[in-house]
Amino acid sequence: MSIPQQGGGPIERREQLAEYVASGEKPVADWRIGTEHEKFGFTWDDLKPLPYDGPRSINAMLEGLRDRFGWRPVLEGEHLIGLQRGDANVSLEPGGQLELSGAPLETIHQTCDEVNAHLAEVRQVADDIGAGFIGLGAAPIWSQDQMPMMPKGRYRLMTDYMDRVGTLGKQMMYRTCTVQVNLDFGSEADMVKKLRVGLALQPVATALFANSPFLDGKPNGMKSWRAHIWQNLDEARTGMLPFVFQDGFGYDAWVDYILDVPMYFVYRDGKYIDALGQSFRDFLKGRLPALPGEVPTLSDWADHMTTVFPEARVKKYIEMRGADGGPWRRLCALPAVWVGLLYDGGALDAAWDLVKGWDDETREGLRRAAARDGLAGEAGGVALRDLSRQVLDIAEAGLKARARPGAGGLIGDETHFLDALRETVETGITPADELLARYHGDWQGDLSRIYRDYSY
Repeated sequence: MSIPQQGGGPIERREQLAEYVASGEKPVADWRIGTEHEKFGFTWDDLKPLPYDGPRSINAMLEGLRDRFGWRPVLEGEHLIGLQRGDANVSLEPGGQLELSGAPLETIHQTCDEVNAHLAEVRQVADDIGAGFIGLGAAPIWSQDQMPMMPKGRYRLMTDYMDRVGTLGKQMMYRTCTVQVNLDFGSEADMVKKLRVGLALQPVATALFANSPFLDGKPNGMKSWRAHIWQNLDEARTGMLPFVFQDGFGYDAWVDYILDVPMYFVYRDGKYIDALGQSFRDFLKGRLPALPGEVPTLSDWADHMTTVFPEARVKKYIEMRGADGGPWRRLCALPAVWVGLLYDGGALDAAWDLVKGWDDETREGLRRAAARDGLAGEAGGVALRDLSRQVLDIAEAGLKARARPGAGGLIGDETHFLDALRETVETGITPADELLARYHGDWQGDLSRIYRDYSY
């Protein structure tokens, strides 16, 4: 979840909303890679989720990272709720999931170095307090009642609202983790093409990274329960966005979509003001019931944009949101896929050629098949395992064309970051399949084994 935005003058013209998105345009030389990943913390002696307060807690983790590794604190009231260091930040999801929002970096080599350094810091602090962290798409054993709530006003409001829409919203907030990558665009046309490819191919990411086959201590019938949750949440702010594929889509159409999404809150003077279900269109007219007579600032618009959750979304960059959290080495594989597909012109053209003939039903069918069946899924005559192989071929070609070596030129290009995914496609075994085999095999149904065998 995002840290609240600051600054920005009042919005005086509707055009400013599209201009805000367009201000993210960058020349190719300035395109960067921003990787985010979440993980569950737990106490080793009883395997319970970390609470916010106490000697073994999320707060203790944040204080340890702050004091030992030079992170600056982010406070909400008196509570430590995040950290910043350079262009990177550490933030909290509602149930205490610890998230790194990485700095914008030039290569996947740098991204992987950042991930490795962060997880090493987390492990040092966690070891000292008797805690561990694990990368999974959904909490495998903990019930909803066991999950703590982090002391952030945004989450209190969202928790109340989730009971009014969909059926699984609170599970999403408190019991899921993701890895995602944020990428730049060079123009409106470039944004449109990348968003269309990103949305259409999110089911490939979901299938390749499927890693949430358990809930409440037993198999849940899905390879990605996290992806299943997003299919049963708030329809106003989730999904595959068929309108993106219609003629004429661009910045203005994206703004119209965001304006039609009901609001959650307005952030003022360090506090979240309840605006649940209210309209940003009314806010533009000074008619928001939560703040009568006030008009929004650009920071209010930036905050509102963080409350939509489609499979891919646009802010000043594009976020790829379809993958479950997972094992250490796969955290570098997700940016490799999307950078390979989207940051080389030839690869982007090839990816678009792959998906441009699909209709809305095929895209939605693949989304649901990926959650349920992983790589074994298919829809509209498209088999996800075959599609994934084609996608990796295109991504590899794109990474080769980028030709970005590692430090000092001593490490080859970025293609080796796809190796884990190649293995998945060749065997057909996703992380979820591996976990289920362990559960039914050597674990003999003892799901507590997952923590020792798969923690970072």
